[in-house]
Amino acid sequence: MEIDQWRRDYLQGGLQREDLAGDPISQFRSWLEEVVKSNISDPSAMCLSTADASGQPSQRIVLLKGFDESGFVFFTNLKSQKAWDITANPQVSLLFPWHFLERQVIVRGVAEQVADAEADAYFSTRPRDSQIAAWASHQSDAIVSRQVLEEQFAACEKKFEGGAVPRPDFWGGYRVVPHAIEFWQGRASRLHDRFVYRTLEGGEWQVERLSP
Repeated sequence: MEIDQWRRDYLQGGLQREDLAGDPISQFRSWLEEVVKSNISDPSAMCLSTADASGQPSQRIVLLKGFDESGFVFFTNLKSQKAWDITANPQVSLLFPWHFLERQVIVRGVAEQVADAEADAYFSTRPRDSQIAAWASHQSDAIVSRQVLEEQFAACEKKFEGGAVPRPDFWGGYRVVPHAIEFWQGRASRLHDRFVYRTLEGGEWQVERLSP
């Protein structure tokens, strides 16, 4: 396996300053719409990077569940590794790896827990089995076997049989409030196009082209 020889050129297009929207959320929405139209699996999948109090980084794929001018939202167990990391260090990064379009979007910002009402509203839309799984799984804890997990799920099924499944108090969401959003478009000869929006005082955005 000659991994060092695996390569391809990026020839699908380019990105110019005049192509960009006036703000990064509009630009993100435009690119996301193209991803959705492609019918790929999990178009909202993103890599969330966190670091614990010692500086040890961790990454995992989560699903984007909402975005607007205030930030990018995802939901999770509030006792998971990612949640512990965010408590210790709320500075996080999101990466949308849209390789098939030869694009990436990188979001850098601060994660803030969403209000209970917002978490309740989203939890109520989840499939019932997913709601029960939120109760059954002690996310990131060591577990003896798959059987134990399935027994916990069955016990929760029985507990909530015949009624609505409430949101656990240890389950909620985070909003990543961005201070920088980068749009990356692959180009030939590794001369990629990179533009980053950075926040200025007053809430305005400044755009810079970065060297690839």
